[in-house]
Amino acid sequence: MFTGTAVFDLLLPSDSRTLKTKRSYVRPVLAALRKLEISAAEVGALDLYRRTELGVAAVAADPEQVRRVLDSCERMVAGRPELELLSVRRRFYGDDD
Repeated sequence: MFTGTAVFDLLLPSDSRTLKTKRSYVRPVLAALRKLEISAAEVGALDLYRRTELGVAAVAADPEQVRRVLDSCERMVAGRPELELLSVRRRFYGDDD
């Protein structure tokens, strides 16, 4: 069994001045990520209006499958025109970890 995680650091549009507006940007992204059959949540920058960190986790029997899933997640997040992807941090874990 292999697992992989990714944390996406995102900058939200300038009209994100309240937590309600922030959630209106974050919720659709999380819903789209979950359609890729992974776990996804807002994991950081919870008190900042224009920043967020989204975390995803994938599990598979093959390490290449985990990489493909995380690549798909990154392409999906990077392809959102309303968001600016600032950085991505990935980690992979195998049977020996």
